[in-house]
Amino acid sequence: MAEHKGGRPVAASQRPTGGDKAIATGKKQYFRRRKVCRFCVEKIDDINYKDVRMLSAFITEKGKIVPRRLSGVCAPHQRRLSEAVKQARNIALLPFTTGA
Repeated sequence: MAEHKGGRPVAASQRPTGGDKAIATGKKQYFRRRKVCRFCVEKIDDINYKDVRMLSAFITEKGKIVPRRLSGVCAPHQRRLSEAVKQARNIALLPFTTGA
C-alpha cells in the first residue's frame, strides 16, 4: 500500500484492520468463544445478596464489580448482580475495598 503523504485523512473503512494482517501473514486466526450468561444457562432469575460465594466470583481482588464484557453476564442479570453486591456490601457480607 502506498504511503499517505498529506491531504485528506484516509477513511476508517479503507484502513487495514487486524483481521487483514492475520490473513496476509498466513497465521491461523484465533476466534474467541462467545461468553454466555451463567445465570441464563442455570436459569437463575433471583440473585440472592446472601450468597457470598457466588457474588465473590464477580468481584475483583480490589473489591470492584467485574464488568459485563469480562464476566459474560447479560445486561439484566448484570444489573441484578450489581444490586446484590451493593446490598451485601452495605450489610458487611462483602468488603467495599481491600485493606491495601
